[in-house]
Amino acid sequence: MMRRSFLFLCFLSFFITGALPVIAEVPSPVIFEVSKLIISGADGRDHSFTVELALSAPQRARGLMFRDRLACDAGMLFLWEDEAPRRMWMKNTALSMDMLFFDRDGRIIRIEHGATPYSRRPIPSGGPARGVLELADGTARGLGIMAGDRIIHPLLEASAK
Repeated sequence: MMRRSFLFLCFLSFFITGALPVIAEVPSPVIFEVSKLIISGADGRDHSFTVELALSAPQRARGLMFRDRLACDAGMLFLWEDEAPRRMWMKNTALSMDMLFFDRDGRIIRIEHGATPYSRRPIPSGGPARGVLELADGTARGLGIMAGDRIIHPLLEASAK
């Protein structure tokens, strides 16, 4: 009986310690609020998106990591309090995407088309940026979105006042 208990405890210990590294690699949940956003083009067309908001450091650190799909009318809005040169990357991100860097007024200053999945290469804003909008790969070109177009969102309007 003692031997069976000892073997059971050994097995249990092996199972638990063997499972810990797997458990440690599972990403912890980060909650994102969702809101509407419009990109107003110089051509007079508006494009509406449903975006998740990455406003806190943990949300910005997680971004769209560990996702395997993104709807064509969805995205993630990264927003900081100040304008500064920004750098993004694609670590742990399986999706190719367009990154739209914008200034404090919501003007798009640079677009990175088709960022490479899983790449750790820094993607620079190309100048002081207040935020980044990530959209599915091909969205910016497909809709004719260009540098100079304007991102309209309540959080940008509130900070402009």
